[in-house]
Amino acid sequence: MPQNKKEKIIFTIIMASLMVLGMTIYNLLLTDGGNGNIFHEIVIGYPMGLLVALLFDLLLVGPVVETVVFKLIIPRYKIEKVIIIGIVMSLLMVVGMVSCMSVFGVIVNGYNISHYPVTWLFNLIMAVPLQIIIVGPIARTALSYLQQGESA
Repeated sequence: MPQNKKEKIIFTIIMASLMVLGMTIYNLLLTDGGNGNIFHEIVIGYPMGLLVALLFDLLLVGPVVETVVFKLIIPRYKIEKVIIIGIVMSLLMVVGMVSCMSVFGVIVNGYNISHYPVTWLFNLIMAVPLQIIIVGPIARTALSYLQQGESA
């Protein structure tokens, strides 16, 4: 877990960068079926998606999830295991970010808002395992290396 503002920003950048990349590739494969130039689409869409994701994460979803976890869930149930806090935060972050970024995806791609529920569900199906199995462990490992370097 990040222990200061610098670590939180670095952790957020790593997490958002990897999640946006994974979800961009996933959505391009879903919508395009691999028929277009996926590399070109990533180069064009990834920077804007990353910027929007960072803004949502830092200004909306992150603060809401931290408030919910540390003011409502943790004191209420007295959970002291860091792994449980991490999993709860990861899952809540995924739900919040999928909700926000699905709106972004529907708007950017020019779809009717009626596509939102299906888009949200398909994104959630991919984002949970991506976060729990791949991106979360990579980001936490990178953070632990950063923290070890600072304490040395």
